[in-house]
Amino acid sequence: MAFRRRTKSYPLFSQEFVIHNHADIGFCLVLCVLIGLMFEVTAKTAFLFILPQYNVSVPTADSEMVYYHYGPKDLVTILFYIFITIILHAVVQEYILDKISKRLHLSKVKHSKFNESGQLVIFHLSSVIWCFYVVVTEGYITNPRSLWEDYPHVYLSFQVKFFYLCQLAYWLHALPELYFQKVRKEEIPRQLQYICLYLVHIAGAYLLNLSRLGLILLLLQYSTEFLFYMARLFYFADENNEKLFNAWAAVFGVTRLFILTLAVLAIGFGLARTENQAFDPEKGNFNTLLCRLFMLLLVCAAQAWLMWRFIHSQLRHWREYWNEQNAKRRVPAVPRLPARLTKRESGYHENGVVKAENGTSPRTKKLKSP
Repeated sequence: MAFRRRTKSYPLFSQEFVIHNHADIGFCLVLCVLIGLMFEVTAKTAFLFILPQYNVSVPTADSEMVYYHYGPKDLVTILFYIFITIILHAVVQEYILDKISKRLHLSKVKHSKFNESGQLVIFHLSSVIWCFYVVVTEGYITNPRSLWEDYPHVYLSFQVKFFYLCQLAYWLHALPELYFQKVRKEEIPRQLQYICLYLVHIAGAYLLNLSRLGLILLLLQYSTEFLFYMARLFYFADENNEKLFNAWAAVFGVTRLFILTLAVLAIGFGLARTENQAFDPEKGNFNTLLCRLFMLLLVCAAQAWLMWRFIHSQLRHWREYWNEQNAKRRVPAVPRLPARLTKRESGYHENGVVKAENGTSPRTKKLKSP
């Protein structure tokens, strides 16, 4: 992890060396890019890594507005922010999660899930706040028609494009983190599923110029996921605390309904009624019947899969709960202890007869004369 004092050294560029020093290596690469800003010869190349590219000045009634569109150079910017995310991941792990997990004394399996939940709680909370700010300032909530009007939405504001680049960088960084964090083989398929699901939807909204709709859907999805991972953290701290899971279960189904409704409204009805319906990748226009059906099919399939997994997990949880309740009812009653016997003097009475205590006679012994 980053900036950690280590007593054990590993061979240079060995597997263990890369795993334990990956954040430090990433920090060195980021530092090289930042140093490049100081020199005129390398400043232009350094800006290529740091700032979003493809800016366009659009004249307005009062002044000019600077907008952005996507292109191949975005991959360089995403690569730079992947290293930034790896560094932040290591800092959160070492200075927050590791200190908390030491106090909880978790098992190896729970420790892995605790680290995953802690990282995702911080990410989802920051993404919800950032996404909500972007949606409000851009006016997408007050004007829902803007989700499909004036399509294609080729030109993006700085904050919208930067948000998408950071989102792609985070989920791409999650792939090598499976190796760096030594995730168990049983957990890798599950984590790969939701990582790839996020990458497909975020990249699809960005490349198909549906960034406005993508922001609203991400806001709903991240809010639900934040509640789920927060519930898992409370559960690891106290296994009897399941109130947040009940709240998440109630919100989960409502969120799926809202996402499907917005997708059908914006893609199925909104884009279908716009005048500009043609397939023109150069202008960023993908508003055709086949493309719309493909988008709706992708969103509906993802929501149906998530709902099926949710129902399956809930049924399994209820089955385990009822099995535990039935097992408790079948436990035989504990036999009663015999009544306490009344002690009197040196012995005790049982059924009206004086018994000896500790093998001694209850009668007083006569002293022999010398």
